[in-house]
Amino acid sequence: MSGHSKWSTIKRKKGAIDAKRGKIFTRLIKELTIAARLGGGNPEGNPRLRTAVLAAKAENMPKDNIDRAIKKGTGELEGSIYEELTYEGYGPGGAAIMAEVLTDNKNRAAAEIRHVFSKNAGNLGESGCVGWMFSKKGTIVYEKGAVDEEKLMEIALECGADDVTEDETNIVVTTDPKSFYAVKDEIEKHKDLPAYVVAEISMIPQNTVKLAGKEAEQMLRLMEALEDSDDVQNVYSNFDIPDEMMNE
Repeated sequence: MSGHSKWSTIKRKKGAIDAKRGKIFTRLIKELTIAARLGGGNPEGNPRLRTAVLAAKAENMPKDNIDRAIKKGTGELEGSIYEELTYEGYGPGGAAIMAEVLTDNKNRAAAEIRHVFSKNAGNLGESGCVGWMFSKKGTIVYEKGAVDEEKLMEIALECGADDVTEDETNIVVTTDPKSFYAVKDEIEKHKDLPAYVVAEISMIPQNTVKLAGKEAEQMLRLMEALEDSDDVQNVYSNFDIPDEMMNE
């Protein structure tokens, strides 16, 4: 299937490994800090901060850690000043890639991202070279077979979702970013539905590039290398790789 929802699912499954490295908390703290800096420290009036707080709670981050990160963002506590950057480029087979970065050292981040692309059969491009291929959407992903698709579709559309689609392994509820939390909250009220696998606002590709064999292997190595970079927060791509290869 296409890269957006499957890659999110894979990341969630390997989350326990990342947590041991402290990667998840580090990324969440950065996001909490910059969200508070840009939009204020009140999650109710700052959608981005609300997103970050919910994500932190989902990963069992202690409340004190969340509060400290927010106060660093609002200036109540001293902390690093992070800069938001987006790097765009192409992977094996011409698949588009977007990497969202939060860094306190722009030069270090640029050198690292360029190195990762070149080492893994990719090419870092100019700003805007692939961004037009993606749209920001809210997505709520369920494992296929674990949920009644017709029932989910009825509930989701009644709650204001844009669409419900499926592929070989997942059923995906898609929303406008502005209505994501309202839809998610309403769906969660239906206790007869199973738990979703992933719920997030992400960049969804408008079209996909099919990859197989060596190109698929190189693409997955490139994605993992970008994810492992300390400055990278999120990575998106429009690759389409067979499920059996993704699972390997």
